[in-house]
Amino acid sequence: MSSAFAAVDVIRAKRDGRVLSDEQIDWVVDAYTRGIVADEQMAALAMAILLRGMTPAEISRWTAAMIASGERMDLGGVGRPTADKHSTGGVGDKITLPLTPLVAACGAAVPQLSGRGLGHTGGTLDKLESIPGWRASLTGAEFRAQLSEVGAVICAAGADLAPADRKLYALRDVTGTVESIPLIASSIMSKKIAEGTGALVLDVKVGSGAFMKDAATATELARTMVDLGKAAGVRTVALLTDMSTPLGLAVGNAVEVAESVEVLAGGGPADVVELTLALAREMLDAAGLTDADPAKVLASGAAMDSWRAMIRAQGGDPDATLPSARETEIVRAVADGVVRSVDAYGVGVAAWRLGAGRARKEDPVSFGAGVVLHVKPGATVRAGDPLCELRTDETDRFAGARDLVTEAVVVDDGEFVPAPLLLDRIV
Repeated sequence: MSSAFAAVDVIRAKRDGRVLSDEQIDWVVDAYTRGIVADEQMAALAMAILLRGMTPAEISRWTAAMIASGERMDLGGVGRPTADKHSTGGVGDKITLPLTPLVAACGAAVPQLSGRGLGHTGGTLDKLESIPGWRASLTGAEFRAQLSEVGAVICAAGADLAPADRKLYALRDVTGTVESIPLIASSIMSKKIAEGTGALVLDVKVGSGAFMKDAATATELARTMVDLGKAAGVRTVALLTDMSTPLGLAVGNAVEVAESVEVLAGGGPADVVELTLALAREMLDAAGLTDADPAKVLASGAAMDSWRAMIRAQGGDPDATLPSARETEIVRAVADGVVRSVDAYGVGVAAWRLGAGRARKEDPVSFGAGVVLHVKPGATVRAGDPLCELRTDETDRFAGARDLVTEAVVVDDGEFVPAPLLLDRIV
């Protein structure tokens, strides 16, 4: 790798709005990964990228350099077509849990590398760790063996997968540069491409509980990621989905696992089932398994069998009692009316305040804490009816959460107009 560059020259180039060369990008990503470029220099470059943007060619090269910083997995020997899903994160977004075993039961192999929650958005690994015995960390050999035998894996990414992203992700979080679409897109896609999946479906959330608050920004991110995937030879499609209202009724860790199991058992909230099936159809189509009907497979119980096998393979007990919070409190309606809206961000922050989330990556989470909604938008309620249940291990957490959900659940006597869950499809 050439050492003909100085970090400050690369920073100045982007600060002044110039296009970085392939060689500059390759050098700075590699040098940062190896500790030659300091955190403060990469922070300055990240801010310059946030303010000045990147061309599609720059984003593509930046993503390739992040992939090249570590290993690229080869899933060719798995024996089934591979398909994965990535969500940009939301409130009550437990879709990975029923979706992964469902798509596996339809004949695909799903190599789902997931993360932890931070702030108001939950993390898939935190949810699954509420299952006694379940472990998130697998060796490469364990990962491939489980993918071949069970067809479904949900685990943490290994340290050798896009290590540049691991360093840069932590830096962006503390330097106000998380919002940069080139950096978001390259972060997500470098890991997904390095993972080795043949097909990828992106669930890009839009709304108050999402990272992208408006459709235009979400569309730009989705288009950028789809183009990156296609350029890397991964069949990629994106759905834009609504995140103004929490998905399902459960927001937390163990409570979301319980709701996911309900879906696998043939029940569960309609919106969770709808999105699970929509994403399953996209994944199966992208993997070339067009004859599979995920709705029939879900009804047959095969997805539940796949779930149980997946949990057991990672040391978990699918029959174990899930953790529950020591304290609960019901929040009730103060007037008659119709539930106009349930603000996803407010409910997400309430669950975080109750202990379900973390403020810093090293913080522990309470597996039993969270919010369980009793109503969805459009429901008719009378004064005194329960709107939601707050769950926590520490009673002093109730006050802040109570204020948030009281504000988040709006009840009035106006006409309710339902909003669609699926907003757009980008290919």
